[in-house]
Amino acid sequence: MTTDIINSNELHKVDPVFGQISFDGHEQVVFCNDKDTGLKAIIGIHNTVLGPALGGTRMWKYSNEWEALNDVLRLSRGMSFKSSISGLNLGGGKAVIIGDAKTEKTPELMRKFGEYVDSLSGKYITAEDVGMETKDMDTVREVTKYVTGISESKGGSGNPSPITAYGVFMGMKAAAKHKFGVDNLAGKRVLVQGIGHVGEVLVQHLTNEGAIVTISDINENRLHEVGSKYGAKIFTGNDLYSLDVDIYAPCALGATINDDTISKIQAKVIAGAANNQLANEVIHGKLLKEKGILYAPDFLINAGGVINVYSELANLTSAQVMEKTENIYNTAMDIFKLSDVQNITTHQAALNIAQKRIDDRKKELQNK
Repeated sequence: MTTDIINSNELHKVDPVFGQISFDGHEQVVFCNDKDTGLKAIIGIHNTVLGPALGGTRMWKYSNEWEALNDVLRLSRGMSFKSSISGLNLGGGKAVIIGDAKTEKTPELMRKFGEYVDSLSGKYITAEDVGMETKDMDTVREVTKYVTGISESKGGSGNPSPITAYGVFMGMKAAAKHKFGVDNLAGKRVLVQGIGHVGEVLVQHLTNEGAIVTISDINENRLHEVGSKYGAKIFTGNDLYSLDVDIYAPCALGATINDDTISKIQAKVIAGAANNQLANEVIHGKLLKEKGILYAPDFLINAGGVINVYSELANLTSAQVMEKTENIYNTAMDIFKLSDVQNITTHQAALNIAQKRIDDRKKELQNK
């Protein structure tokens, strides 16, 4: 009898889905492939206890398929908690399309993706995310009704980015109130990393309130455009995370708070729009708490976008959307207080609240 010894680095090849660290009891993972259009996509459905799984579609040139799978699993899980903590009757789902959105995205590819979404009969509802625009959702809408964030001219809620940015701004103000005693951001030094659709609107809100804003982005043209437009400083140094600021706002991709960066961070508050900012939510959440850095849980403060697209399903008015988004401030304050009282990380405090709502609803359904 022989025993095969498998290197830990090879374990993901043995159990490619259920063995992923980011797999968290997901209900369904759908792999979509179409040779004619070049579509390679993964749809992750994490939980549908509170309602259909709603979450955006991200198109990104992943370095490999394992990276894409890990991303969709983490993102879909985050959507479950985002919708739950925001009081929405939605579950958590997400989709990723593997490819360069600038060169490989076509109407035919988007329509084929829409057909896969439609095949799930409403268990998953898609929306806009990184690499996508409102017009892409309009294309998807041609083949399925299970899509939100379509153009206002077509009866949708339009681009969710401004509402997402406003929610992040409210969460940041709550964090400032808890950490500094005042929620006015005038004079506060804020580093915004990533100035895409959401990041730029956040810069606008911060500038209007009198914050001293520094911006960073991999797109040099975009940097100078936004910097000139709002009078923001452009980061030109070598070590972004060591910059002496009051608030760090990650608004690009996730996992920027990790083993390499966490010891360098000078900010006293972290509040940004990016999903899954903590590379390891347990380890890095604790390290932030030990360093005295207040972390505003990403899946709470970036929930404005899902609130906005939820309005298409729940027939909410613009005023109701803004009211729910502004309430991110109050929920954040409750989480910060709970974190202090129970001596747990802010991420764990938010997670506990979100999970309790899901668990309570599951019990209700089981007892019917």
